[in-house]
Amino acid sequence: MSGPVEQRRIVASAGEFGRVAVFLGGLSSERAVSLDTGTAVLKALRDRGVDAHGWDPAERPMADFTRAGFDRVWIALHGPGGEDGALQGLLQWLDVPYTGSGVMASAVAMDKVLSKHLFRAAGIPTPDYAVIHSRDDASVAAENLGFPLIVKPSGQGSSVGMSKIFERGELNGAVDTALRYGDTALLETCIAGDEFSVAVLQGEALPSIRIVTPRVFYDYRAKYESDRTEYICPGTATADQEAAYGELAVAAFRELGCTGWGRVDFMTGEDGQPLVLEVNTVPGMTSHSLVPMAARQVGVDFEELCWRILETSFVSVESTPEAEVAVNGA
Repeated sequence: MSGPVEQRRIVASAGEFGRVAVFLGGLSSERAVSLDTGTAVLKALRDRGVDAHGWDPAERPMADFTRAGFDRVWIALHGPGGEDGALQGLLQWLDVPYTGSGVMASAVAMDKVLSKHLFRAAGIPTPDYAVIHSRDDASVAAENLGFPLIVKPSGQGSSVGMSKIFERGELNGAVDTALRYGDTALLETCIAGDEFSVAVLQGEALPSIRIVTPRVFYDYRAKYESDRTEYICPGTATADQEAAYGELAVAAFRELGCTGWGRVDFMTGEDGQPLVLEVNTVPGMTSHSLVPMAARQVGVDFEELCWRILETSFVSVESTPEAEVAVNGA
């Protein structure tokens, strides 16, 4: 298994964090979710005595941030501009520590095409896929992959621009939707089976969650709006299955160089083989979010979870011989 090996820094008092900016909102298509995440995190940190302040880069220029005197950043920005390495790179230039994965890992995890290539090269099981740039590309790929298919933009999260299609007549519309968000999209074999998610916190997997939705798939509405989506935690039937999901989640997380915290999403077909879909480096922290659910299962409440994620801004990383990864300016 390649990738960084983390050593947790335990912070005993709120004062050790200094003055903390919680970045929220932003300009991506996931702004609304980010505002919910950031508002919840901000309250949790303040309730634990942390000197935390909200910062919406859509409303306050980064030039002002450089003069604001913050000691570290809790990144609650979802999607491009917050989850793709851009903000992480700026903060490293400013020598301001931040939560979660570093520049390269954030960029790689946000790029679904590159992530899939790395999973495949590392032997991490993932659904068959094709990279497309046009309707013509998609037509050829669909012939090879067969239906049903998932079509998704390469660089979005929260299922933005994603479609599940069952027949050729739906293909062009789904491709057009995905390509609104960039010039590259992913066509992926649709796995008929169970959807799972495993959170990773400070190098360890949290209990799995099995997601049951009445919708066609676990889309934006199922994630953030529907009260009919069911979550079973732990999502597996045996300790061996739970261990298998946890080990695969950590392997995928580390393969992309990710650190701190995140979430790995799976589909599992009739053969029982978990297939990694993607790694999320800044998952949602709303009332419908999965990471807080998994944390509660092991006795970590929301305030403690936000505290432990803030601890990741101190993390030191020891690189394995296979990879040298610089994270959080270390």
